[in-house]
Amino acid sequence: MPSWRQSLTLLLVCAAGLTAFVTYSYIRTDIPEHLNSFATQQDNVYYWSDGSELARSGWVNRQEMPLAKIPGPVRQAVLAAENANFYSDPGVSVTGMGRAVLRMATGGDTQGGSTITQQYVKNAYLDQDQTVGRKFDELLLAVKVDNRLSKDKILEGYLNTSWFGRGTYGIQRASQAYYGKEVGQLNVSEAAFLASLLKGASLYDPAISPKTHKRAVDRWNWILDRMVTTGALTPAERATYKVFPEPKAPPRTSSASGQPGYLADLAKTYFQKSAHISDAAFDLGGYEIHTTFDKPRTKALAKSVEAVREDFDPHHRDTDRFARTGAASVAPDGRILAVYGGPDFATQGFNESNSITIPAGSSFTPFVYAAALRDGVLRARGRPRTPVSPETVYNGDDNIPVQTPEGPYWDRNGKVVKGQNDGGRSWGQISLHDAMVHSVNSPFMQLGTDVGYDRVSRAAKDAGLLTSSFGPRVPAFSLGNSTPSALRMAGAYGTFAAGGVHTEPYSVARATRNGDALRLDPPDRERVFSTTVSSQVTDALRGALREQSPAAGPGLGASVAGKIGTTEDHTAGWFTGYDAGAATAVVVYRMDLKDLKPLPLTGVGGDAHADLTYPFRIWSDYLKSVATKQP
Repeated sequence: MPSWRQSLTLLLVCAAGLTAFVTYSYIRTDIPEHLNSFATQQDNVYYWSDGSELARSGWVNRQEMPLAKIPGPVRQAVLAAENANFYSDPGVSVTGMGRAVLRMATGGDTQGGSTITQQYVKNAYLDQDQTVGRKFDELLLAVKVDNRLSKDKILEGYLNTSWFGRGTYGIQRASQAYYGKEVGQLNVSEAAFLASLLKGASLYDPAISPKTHKRAVDRWNWILDRMVTTGALTPAERATYKVFPEPKAPPRTSSASGQPGYLADLAKTYFQKSAHISDAAFDLGGYEIHTTFDKPRTKALAKSVEAVREDFDPHHRDTDRFARTGAASVAPDGRILAVYGGPDFATQGFNESNSITIPAGSSFTPFVYAAALRDGVLRARGRPRTPVSPETVYNGDDNIPVQTPEGPYWDRNGKVVKGQNDGGRSWGQISLHDAMVHSVNSPFMQLGTDVGYDRVSRAAKDAGLLTSSFGPRVPAFSLGNSTPSALRMAGAYGTFAAGGVHTEPYSVARATRNGDALRLDPPDRERVFSTTVSSQVTDALRGALREQSPAAGPGLGASVAGKIGTTEDHTAGWFTGYDAGAATAVVVYRMDLKDLKPLPLTGVGGDAHADLTYPFRIWSDYLKSVATKQP
């Protein structure tokens, strides 16, 4: 063991070495001449699949605000929230840095522990990585900046470079984004809320969710109380601020209107997830996002929808009020080619092609059929599953009780569940192929029970539907009590078009930032049905198209497959079909977006069978207009 003299000598040598290292590092550290990219912004550009510009989004011009024009209460709220002793500290907090490094080393939260000077240095000169090396650079630069610049200049820079969410950097842009006013017009209450965003804008924007709203109110209250502690407010003044200053709804930063707005919004969501880009990083801009959207197809789809919607007259027919249309076209390899999201993204941000509120109805039955062909059926407990083929015969009569191995299926009201066909027609013994061709409900209600709802769910999920959209696993599950979006429905039918290989729908083919290519996670791709099962489903759907829509033949080609989808209460009408180039789903429904309650379609456009007429008309007009186009 070393003696105490040896230990002391070693300690002194280490301390001297550390001091020398820090001194040398400090001398060698220079304040950069230019602010880094985190202190500047660009817009983001989206491109069609052909390379032409689709849309632009983001704040392009930063509005610098001199500290003298930022009211005292705003500055005091920020200081109370982030660094109360800012004007007396040396620019760094050694204890805070120690805590931050310790949390970093143990895998904890790396936020906190920094003075305003350190945060400004991070915003203006460094990257956002949370590493020990970057923290050390921040410490040295903060000391130099504190020695070179006045405290007012540092605070001014901090307030003009900090991210406040909603695409904004700087207190002036934040004031405009959240309250629609100049920063000089903010009151103490509003200033306290904006100061809370510095802790993490996505955590405290009350418009995001009830959880973030509660978090924002709590943080707002804490900052006001803290301002009393720092002497910025008297207790009497604090008592006057009892009502949380609700900010206005988030502004739309996209320059796109019409359908391009819906497309850009879809691409943004996909891109951020696939490239692992945070909201803060995306708001910095500079991204060039090359989408999969096909301009001619998008225009053709919108034209087909708008031609039908000319029949709707909500001003003179109550039945036409709240009539909505969603549509999507997806290539067999997963590329989203076109969507119709609504009348105009600038006036309605709700994307009707991506809505998961509308029952699929009988357009869900191909997944029941595919599950049976793949997995067989189980009609008796303890017996092996029986294979199923398109020639397998089921009872197609109307009002036939659904049977389980133990007997009839009873619902919660004590009634036997029975399969009901459109128009009450009985078909007698009918093959599953013909039941699909003629859209006979009762065989598929029984078939789903025989296959097992868990296996039907798995087949629908494998095809591409989201489990979050699935309805209760009861006999009605086989007839479409689930609520997939048109986008997901198109992708799922596209699995049959791809011969049983499912590729997750994707909207971004590649992306760059400042000329550098970005890595995107590839879409999941998996064989989920055999080519035999897929061809059997496709064969039945080709027959269904010819039988259910005989007028569709001219101009569509013999290879096209598709199916009408209706619901028992006539609140939605679907048509989903595909050829070698794309699968397209169209849904027409009625819904007031205030309560999201489905309304009957009967009589929309003056048509008693609107749920049958309009979806098919849109789909066939669109398909005919792009029939000669290669995907």
